[in-house]
Amino acid sequence: MNKREKDKHLGLRIDSEMHKKLKEMAEYEGRSINGEVLYLIRQAIKEFEKTVE
Repeated sequence: MNKREKDKHLGLRIDSEMHKKLKEMAEYEGRSINGEVLYLIRQAIKEFEKTVE
């Protein structure tokens, strides 16, 4: 199975103010908005996994 078959698509609807702030965060960190969202999700998963171990 190649990488493309493993990847999943997630559509996300956010309001314009949240989009603006997310874009600012991403630019500050040198990431795309998509990259920033993935980073934040990974951080949340790490924190969650700490609490359930």
